[in-house]
Amino acid sequence: MKRLPAVAGQFYPGNSTQLRSDLATMMPEPHSLHHRVTGIIAPHAGYIYSGGIAGKVYASIYIPSTVLILGPNHRGIGSPVALYPAGEWLTPLGSIPINSKLNSLLNQHVPFIQEDFLAHEFEHSLEVQVPFIQYLKPDVSISALCLGHGDYPAIRQIGQGIAVAMREYGGEVLIVASSDMTHYESAASVRRKDGVALEKVLKLNPEGLLQVCSSEHITMCGAIPAAIMLVAAKELGAVQAELVAYGTSGDVTGDNQDVVGYAALTIR
Repeated sequence: MKRLPAVAGQFYPGNSTQLRSDLATMMPEPHSLHHRVTGIIAPHAGYIYSGGIAGKVYASIYIPSTVLILGPNHRGIGSPVALYPAGEWLTPLGSIPINSKLNSLLNQHVPFIQEDFLAHEFEHSLEVQVPFIQYLKPDVSISALCLGHGDYPAIRQIGQGIAVAMREYGGEVLIVASSDMTHYESAASVRRKDGVALEKVLKLNPEGLLQVCSSEHITMCGAIPAAIMLVAAKELGAVQAELVAYGTSGDVTGDNQDVVGYAALTIR
């Protein structure tokens, strides 16, 4: 199956030349030493708002030939643990193949998983990550999971299953958890709430992240993908998290009354 771009020309340029130019601007000075990491959290708003935050984390890491992208299901359509089926993803930069070997292992080891095109068809949270990956690693292949809601025991099982699949895969795999932070509050409120959530991520505490998002009414839309990534990363030996960049939409618009927060982190 071919997954066609759903938000090209909206969240990011639909023209390949302009997209390459924007990506180069958002990642102006890649580090001379690219860190090998197990996972990252990167935002997924329109590039004008969060592209600079995402660009900083992508420019700082080594991207292997296989990437697993985890994103939230904003529309609530399709399976709650939806794996994009065999085929390819298209962006203005060209085509990226779905990794059939990793897909097969995920199908074997991840509970609740279902191959489901519908959940992915219009979902932007995974799509906006792909051009960054493709620009830096043109020969990459991906697997993609679109995730709905679930309790922590289920999330733990999914993360553990991903870790088993990645070990059996044998090659290096980067996990990208796609998430924006608190939505549509004042900049002061957003920064306070995001600080509480990010503290849990920095302590590699996926259950604590979900608990604090619930108790503090933190509207981190990718909390489930982030928690699953943290579970998998810890199973694979990760011991450290680092905040690479943070900002809000108010930093771009100048309006701090009603903003969205964006964070980029590495896990290794």
